[in-house]
Amino acid sequence: MAGIGFALRKLTRRDDLIGIIQGYAHSALAATGPWLFTVAALGAISALTSGGAPVAEIVEFRLVVIYNFAFSLVATGSVMMVATRYLADSIYLKRVEGAIGLFLGTFVLAAAVQLPAVLGFYLVFAELDLAMRLLAIANFFVVSGIWVVSVFLSALKDYASITRSFFLGMVIAAVGAAALAGPLGAPGLLAGFTGGLAVILFALAGRIFTEYPYRVEKPFVFLAYFRKYWDLALAGLVQNLAIWVDKWVMWTAPERDVHPAGFVYYSHYDSATFLAYMTVVPAIAGFVISVETGFFEKYLRFYRDIQRHVTYARIVENQQALVDQVLRGIRNLVILQGSVCFACIAAAPVLFEWSGIPAPQLAMFRIAVMGSFFHVLVMSLTVVLSYFDLRRAVLTVNAVLLLTNGAFTWITLQFGFAYYGYGFFVSAIVTFVVAAVMVGHCLGQLPYLTFVKNNTSVK
Repeated sequence: MAGIGFALRKLTRRDDLIGIIQGYAHSALAATGPWLFTVAALGAISALTSGGAPVAEIVEFRLVVIYNFAFSLVATGSVMMVATRYLADSIYLKRVEGAIGLFLGTFVLAAAVQLPAVLGFYLVFAELDLAMRLLAIANFFVVSGIWVVSVFLSALKDYASITRSFFLGMVIAAVGAAALAGPLGAPGLLAGFTGGLAVILFALAGRIFTEYPYRVEKPFVFLAYFRKYWDLALAGLVQNLAIWVDKWVMWTAPERDVHPAGFVYYSHYDSATFLAYMTVVPAIAGFVISVETGFFEKYLRFYRDIQRHVTYARIVENQQALVDQVLRGIRNLVILQGSVCFACIAAAPVLFEWSGIPAPQLAMFRIAVMGSFFHVLVMSLTVVLSYFDLRRAVLTVNAVLLLTNGAFTWITLQFGFAYYGYGFFVSAIVTFVVAAVMVGHCLGQLPYLTFVKNNTSVK
């Protein structure tokens, strides 16, 4: 699935600064497009509607967006992981004729799984007017569709069309929401924002249809993978639960707020952690370009040489090359992300004062930045484990993050405001240690894993 990484790396190897900037910018959008789009669009909407829409309307709009992004990501996690595995296997076997069927089948399955809960929440539980209920439901499924589309983005080599789609959608979302906020309030904001999301969804879907110009065949054939790769499906669910569990625990804090519509939230913690996660975008962009592509080359060489029946000495040599590549990639990731973290922590007081972000968020932001630093390292290590098909190890790492993030956040919540955010930070460190040990053991035992443990012919 490193296809777009190789295409983007060509840009960074051009002998000019523009190529490097373009490569990392395209990589950031390909890897974190929905996330990056949301922050940019919400920021632009806030700037454009400042003084033009009541604060209560803006808060209601933001809560719907936060709830939809959180719960759609969790609900689609399992489907996305299994679909990604199926697509990767199809590309490896050069049988991509079923890609369009996979795309449509994944979209329908994800929507069907979420439909009862979404309708129950917005039509029964949430105290919203009818227009807002219907728009919230529409927004949820558009967001869910974008998560499904993101499965295919790393397999597309036309990075420019991905960037254009997200940029156009962001502009339409910001301008549309600002234009409709005055006359329509929260429904207008949500309608404009959803319109921008819909542009992204359909533009990217059109790109997928162009990349794979085949007939729709057997859209649900990938369902058999859920039985075969149940641990992978569970890992997808647990991974996304782990990302959000600390926010949900913090929604029980004494400082939480309860919106008249029934939404529970803690604005200071939610905003601080959301901004902190934005600091990992450069690291993820660099990972797509350098770590995954460089590692992928060494990975292919290791297994292709085994298929060619090379000597054991050559196998050990290739194993060491893989180890060196992982260490080099992690080192570069630590340097890049560490520099970003240091800069953000140091500049936070000035940036917060300049942008008008409330002071109570400052300490939580700094702690969350450090937690995000370790979390991005955990994500990179789980990618390495996934390459070697160590699904139980990936599930274990994600389960450790889920359990520790929830437990440590609850414990620090009892200590009071001064400790808010430390639960996620400590959880990320513990999970990183667990993931590092597992990756070290995997790379050290690679020949054994290849010839014995992962060899189906000896089972």
